Amino acid sequence: MGNPLDTLTIPKGGICLMGGATEDDRAMKWFLERANGGDVLVLRASGADGYNNYFFNELGIPIHSVETIVFHDSTASYEPYIIQRILQAEAIWIAGGNQWNYVHYWRNTPIDSAINQVILQKNIVIGGTSAGMAILGKFYFTAQNGTVSSSTALSDPYHPSITIDSTTFITNSYLHNVITDTHFDNPDRKGRLITFLARILADYGISAKAIACDEYTAVCIDTQGVAKVFGSYPAYDDNAYFVQVNCELPIQTPESCFANTPLTWYRNAHALKVCQLKGDTLGSQTFDLKDWKTHHGGNWFHWFVQNGILTETLANAPNCSTITANQSPSPLIFHIFPNPVHNQLNVTSPTSLAKNLHFKITDPLGRAFSLPYLVYSNGWKIDLNSLGMGVYFLQIFDETQILQVSKIIKKE
Repeated sequence: MGNPLDTLTIPKGGICLMGGATEDDRAMKWFLERANGGDVLVLRASGADGYNNYFFNELGIPIHSVETIVFHDSTASYEPYIIQRILQAEAIWIAGGNQWNYVHYWRNTPIDSAINQVILQKNIVIGGTSAGMAILGKFYFTAQNGTVSSSTALSDPYHPSITIDSTTFITNSYLHNVITDTHFDNPDRKGRLITFLARILADYGISAKAIACDEYTAVCIDTQGVAKVFGSYPAYDDNAYFVQVNCELPIQTPESCFANTPLTWYRNAHALKVCQLKGDTLGSQTFDLKDWKTHHGGNWFHWFVQNGILTETLANAPNCSTITANQSPSPLIFHIFPNPVHNQLNVTSPTSLAKNLHFKITDPLGRAFSLPYLVYSNGWKIDLNSLGMGVYFLQIFDETQILQVSKIIKKE
């Protein structure tokens, strides 16, 4: 709809994250305003062109054109026309559906390259709802093996349906080391998001953060990193959640994050810090992604899990004034090298830890291997000769708790 010829405007940038179900009109107006009268492109892997009339006629924000392109398979990711339209867009909206289709169709193709080019060089505004929101973080749940419920995730953090990836895909500066989740209230997805964060910490050694939205709720992030939360509160209980590993803790890793074993991430009932904000028609409650602390409105909570059971308690804002969105505190107290490794793995620690530690190696299915190791002056050497090539997890623990879990890659 509109003028099919390209127009040249200067978009205002930003990110719009929509939790699913019906779009929030106020957030969608914010999104279109950031296009600054330019061309809006809707990308989707199912459905039709329902956004065209909604964007062009119903919201009252002048835009030059809106076009919907539906991908039916991965071959479309190499169509020159589609790449051209991405490069000409001032705004890109990614519809809901199945996020694995987006990952499978677009990742490592000209599509994600073109999208990242216009984000970086043209400062377009980008957004998505449901699956379209789920793929916008640095980390993302691919849904390659289908969806997963909170109860399943909490009871088995390595269930085959929990597919978390960090392969470069859609790049947004304020979503660096962030994973997103949607439909947060229907059904309740808090437990699975905690499990996602636990897996990122266990598998990648990164204290990631998360943004989650209830249905009918949106988080709109401007180029200064300030997020507004839109919804219909108080008529409806619409919420957004900003979740982070508690940077106040000296040891942040889960106590138990293993296959076929319920998750425990307790840390003295302080494992995670969560700011919950209500979404209203004005977007009056805000959260600053530059420091992941400053906010207007909202309440802080601790989330923690014991033996697969999630608990929430009131909390104060994190007391980590030097921590920014791109400077997560390191949860690692041991250095593991080389990694990837051939035969011998070295473990050292900058702290003066006692030497009566224990090591266990597991594979992604949770099968454990007892391997010989030696203590030397600065650490430990672990003999991996009996292991085949593949991915494993090294668990380091003392007499009372697990201290660290690190992902290692065994080479031939």
